Amino acid sequence: MRNALGQAVEWHVRLHDSQADATDQAAWQTWLEADPRHAEAWQRLERLQRRMHGVPAELALPALEQAGQRRRSLLKGLALFAGLGTLGWQGYRLSPLSVDHSTAVGQRLSLTLADGSRLELNTETRVNIRFDAGQRLVHLLAGEIFVETAHDPRPFKVQTAQGETLALGTRFSVRQQDGLTRVAVEQHAVEVRPRLAPGQVQRLEAGQQMTFSAERLGTLQAAPDDASAWTRGLLVVIDWRLGDFIEELSRYRPGYLGCAEAVAGLRVSGAFLLDDSDAVLANLQASLPVEVRRFSRYWARIEALPGG
Repeated sequence: MRNALGQAVEWHVRLHDSQADATDQAAWQTWLEADPRHAEAWQRLERLQRRMHGVPAELALPALEQAGQRRRSLLKGLALFAGLGTLGWQGYRLSPLSVDHSTAVGQRLSLTLADGSRLELNTETRVNIRFDAGQRLVHLLAGEIFVETAHDPRPFKVQTAQGETLALGTRFSVRQQDGLTRVAVEQHAVEVRPRLAPGQVQRLEAGQQMTFSAERLGTLQAAPDDASAWTRGLLVVIDWRLGDFIEELSRYRPGYLGCAEAVAGLRVSGAFLLDDSDAVLANLQASLPVEVRRFSRYWARIEALPGG
């Protein structure tokens, strides 16, 4: 993955060079589709740029430095974004990074598509929409969507780096993760097909979910009752590890939000407002033996109380 990340950074620089042309973009597309690890690395690079969008330059690098060793390998990639300037930003809007619809960290977006279907975009989500005479296609490049399909004779599909989800008159969510796609069905059913194993097909009924890779299907599981609570601005958890809860909450908060291993095993239950993560952190501090250590408004870490 490290080698793929390095290649992704090199492609990003190449695409934003003033001499870049259609040949470079075609070569980038070939590289992107040659290996699932390439698509995953590109998504990680995009996600880093989006997460730091809006963070003041004088705070962005210190925040990442404090985030820990796992993020240090991406720091050089961030420096490339910082050097783009106005011309680089204009190039970004015209590059393959530009999409039909997107959300930044902490944002959500509700859309009504041309066929009447409803599409909800969660935080840090990027989609392209391609409707034609033969199909209705939503290409999920990053993040998470919730779909409520309208009646139409054309098939409705969601494509990710790992494969395809075919709606069978339904309400469902699709989340693009690092190297994996997770699908959860709220109503009716869907069929999923891994990109590199199209002969494998799995039908998911209402109340079921599955995580799959480009090579193989995962195991059918029961979907959480509140899997789509984010569409109502809520994060609903029942007996979650604090570490897992903070990791999920960090998707909705710009900068770095982490959890010390010493308190990661504490349990959390409740319904939390996604639009006010500061209030969520205050609630945790009031109800658990933890404190919130802040370096700036863009860096926070949950730690054990001193002497606890």
